[in-house]
Amino acid sequence: MESAGAGMAEEGNIERVEDSKDLQQQSKALDKLTDHVEDRQLDSTRVQEAMASISASKEADLNAMKLRERELAAVKINAAEIDIIANELEMDKKVAERTLREHKGDAVAAIRYLLRT
Repeated sequence: MESAGAGMAEEGNIERVEDSKDLQQQSKALDKLTDHVEDRQLDSTRVQEAMASISASKEADLNAMKLRERELAAVKINAAEIDIIANELEMDKKVAERTLREHKGDAVAAIRYLLRT
């Protein structure tokens, strides 16, 4: 009978060891899940920071573009030169005007630029 009692005690120990392994595995799985959630929270913060940076960059680009348009609008150009460039190079008057403004009203420089492109 003693051997039967000893056998049951060993089985109890084996079950406890198996339960302990299960608990360790469950604990590890829970830690992984918790770590994953924390990583996601950190990632969302990074995403928000990146989006704010992109938005600020986009706004700066827009402001720079508006400033450039104001500068170009301030350039004095001759309407006759726009017509000549547009007619001779067979292009839209808006393109001719823009190119002329970009070259500070210098018709020769604008024509040279248009012929190269």
